[in-house]
Amino acid sequence: MNRCPVALLTLLLSGCSTVYAPQPLTLPTAIEDLHTQSTESVTVSVGILSDEQSMDHFGIDLGEEDMQAIWLSITNRSDKKLWLMRNALDPDFFSADEVAAVTQGSIPDDAFETARQRLRDESIRVAIAPRSVVSGFIYTPRAIGGRYVDVRLGEDIHAVELQRIAASARGEELPEAGVTELRFGFAVPLPDGIFDYERMHPEQIYGETRPDLNLEEFRKALEALPCCASNADQSAWGDPLNLVVVADTGDALNSLSRSGWSFTHRINPETVTRLVGATLQGNAYPVAPVSNLYLFDRPQDFALQRARPNIAQRNHMRAWLAPFTFQHKNVWVGQISRDIGIKITPKSPSLTTHIIDPEVDLTREYLLQSLMAEGLVERFGFVAGARAATREKPAANLTDDTYFSDGLRLVVIISSDAIAYENIRGFAWEEPAPPVAQGQSDAGTDNVQALD
Repeated sequence: MNRCPVALLTLLLSGCSTVYAPQPLTLPTAIEDLHTQSTESVTVSVGILSDEQSMDHFGIDLGEEDMQAIWLSITNRSDKKLWLMRNALDPDFFSADEVAAVTQGSIPDDAFETARQRLRDESIRVAIAPRSVVSGFIYTPRAIGGRYVDVRLGEDIHAVELQRIAASARGEELPEAGVTELRFGFAVPLPDGIFDYERMHPEQIYGETRPDLNLEEFRKALEALPCCASNADQSAWGDPLNLVVVADTGDALNSLSRSGWSFTHRINPETVTRLVGATLQGNAYPVAPVSNLYLFDRPQDFALQRARPNIAQRNHMRAWLAPFTFQHKNVWVGQISRDIGIKITPKSPSLTTHIIDPEVDLTREYLLQSLMAEGLVERFGFVAGARAATREKPAANLTDDTYFSDGLRLVVIISSDAIAYENIRGFAWEEPAPPVAQGQSDAGTDNVQALD
């Protein structure tokens, strides 16, 4: 987007023209929401420039091209050379020259080489020498609502191999194979004033009066919850409450964001209009609002989704803070399902609603596996309490979508540190029905054979 500094008389007389005039920011001071993590040997700081800050700092409107500039600072206090794995942060990152090429139309011809070199010089170096500090930018596609920034650092394998060769030449015992890998994860919110998480203040919902339950009490409390979320006056059941997440607020949002889930807009005239437009045109709306369902006498405290290119398809979840804790951590009761289409209905404030996949247990399993894939599950299991229904006799939600389920709730304790699959613990409570098999007819058994 070309910007016209209307205060300049020369531009008023000549019309709007592009001016390359970067005003470098003082970093990291200019970044309001700076995130920092440290180990004994390494410190990493992360911040994301706003569109306006990018325009000032680079003199180029990255926002117009749906790009973002992520600033990193890495302090390596170790004696090891490290490499920054940019692909882990975003496999679709832009090179400096690519940014220059994409934005070339907004850069004066006589300033293009200067602008391109500035983008190169501002890029963070990927090789980090021992006992050094590097800082700079990675240019990425725009994220809306929030971004999980995965910073991974690996020890220089070439240097390790040289050390092994030298040790062998000296007749020394070779060190065991293995190199250092460090991982830092940051959930960075990008508020725009209409995301539901911006109004979430867990400490104001119940205060400090919630009881902390032991294991037996926890199971009984989960089984005693309503089977489903409801409408506002609690006169009818909606989608099944099939999920429980145990984690403090920051860890819950961090882990879900890290697993690929996005924040959602609240429902208001602006977002409803955008939702309807995306529906009619078949476009994506990755932070589309999720309609309200009710539990504990209030709508969901936040919602998340995993969007697809078409607004009609997505996975989505709603979550409510429970009036009790477990292991002194927050308990979030949730509803999760997969949207596979859109229909017109007078039962929705937007006059449209998503059609859910009848096999709701598949989406419950999807969430579990997405968390496991990132090493975020400390313990999990299943507890009774949701609505059970079969393929032959399905249940229905508030907009008459049918579904079937084993009637169990997935219970997951989130770990803030990576946990290998072999170290995950389980709750030996209920055994779930096998996903996929629930939806199959007798013909599905033709693909399963027992070994003698």
